[in-house]
Amino acid sequence: MRIHELSPAEGSREKRKRIGRGQGSGHGGTACRGHKGQRSRSGGGPRPGFEGGQMPLQRRLPKRGFTNIFKKQYDIINVRDLNRFEANANLGTEDLKKAGLVKKAKNGVKLLGNGDVFHPLFVKVQKVSKTAREKIEAAGGKVEII
Repeated sequence: MRIHELSPAEGSREKRKRIGRGQGSGHGGTACRGHKGQRSRSGGGPRPGFEGGQMPLQRRLPKRGFTNIFKKQYDIINVRDLNRFEANANLGTEDLKKAGLVKKAKNGVKLLGNGDVFHPLFVKVQKVSKTAREKIEAAGGKVEII
């Protein structure tokens, strides 16, 4: 057997139904949509979530809580991410952006305490957790809140 003699198994490859391509195709005329009615038209069919007049699920479920539109969203980095910087480096939001640790920093950066830092660093961020501050100071560094 050679590569040009290979063919797929019988019945494993079925031709796609090409609708609306004339009567000779077997799917012409109404193009498998039947006669008249909502579903036969272009754009036909009920809108998403419509349940035939029954009260839709999204309206039956109770509403809870609210979204605070003034909430500040901080970009989060961990102490372990700071090991890529040299010892005694002064790190601000811009330095963290250049390093790719922070994307937007719209409302600032929050430093969390996951992992360990192995050399002293001087970090300036908007928020810092208690454990992150302890770990940086234990390594001989300093954290300043902007």
